[in-house]
Amino acid sequence: MRVAACLTGCLLVVALAAVTRAGQADATSPADENEIKRIVFVAGTGSHGYGGHEHKAGCILLARALDESGLPIETAVYTGGWPDDPDAFQDADAIVIYANGGGGHPILPHLDQVAPLMEQGVGLACLHYAVEVPKDRGGPQFLDWLGGYFETHWSVNPWWTAHFTELPDHPVNRGVEPFSLYDEWYYHMRFRPEMEGVTPVMTAVPPDSTRERPDGPHSNNPTVRARRGEPEHVAWVYDRPDGGRGYGFTGGHWHWAWAEDNFRTAVLNGIVWTAGLDIPEGGVPSEAPTFEELLENQDFPRPDGFDEERARATYAPR
Repeated sequence: MRVAACLTGCLLVVALAAVTRAGQADATSPADENEIKRIVFVAGTGSHGYGGHEHKAGCILLARALDESGLPIETAVYTGGWPDDPDAFQDADAIVIYANGGGGHPILPHLDQVAPLMEQGVGLACLHYAVEVPKDRGGPQFLDWLGGYFETHWSVNPWWTAHFTELPDHPVNRGVEPFSLYDEWYYHMRFRPEMEGVTPVMTAVPPDSTRERPDGPHSNNPTVRARRGEPEHVAWVYDRPDGGRGYGFTGGHWHWAWAEDNFRTAVLNGIVWTAGLDIPEGGVPSEAPTFEELLENQDFPRPDGFDEERARATYAPR
């Protein structure tokens, strides 16, 4: 795994591990079991305080799990926003963005750079806030590249406990058992018309209380309010006509959630699938991070009064 910090006017590269890439195959062809897939993580800047939206720490954790999975994968993590390195996406098989979204989404100034990569079949995965882009700038692209996105005044971002009692039979759900988890699960995404090419992979019924907030760009709207009791999709995959793949996952606010085995496995599976690799029958293998490991690489110092016991109890990390 290579971790790079993107700073104004410079690029600081810390080589944690060097992996030589085996040759490059056609991005749309089936993956050869010996072909190394290159997955590039783009981690946004800190924004929500300690333990929340920990993009850098989360990307490093996920990349490390992939590096240790035994699968033919090499990873690179760029922190601090969009990489300054002009070769950051060279030979990439998938791009994973875990960052703040909306009008400040790091992809927005680089849509023209990403478009030819998508046309070549490079996969795209967006986690949590990174699924949100403006409707008129980024929205059309995300419909084509990701299959759906968070559209303001249409999608909502409440906190609730999602109960995933049934998981569809799809490779990204291999090794994922039914589970429940409290998080800021966005729902009511704007998907492609008729869900063309889109397959929901995590669906739950939000409590009615999540539809009772006042109307606003993220909080509620008449369409959402009228769907009381209806199931909502919070993660999906998209098979693009060009052969590329997209994966959207709306959870991931709290960093502590990565200790939940099913939550973590679901995301690792989605990333690996997006890169064009077959997922093992038991899912992408990974060890649950210890609480001490979760404290590593965070953007903010541990605050006074941090309730460690609550964090430990919420997600039962080892």
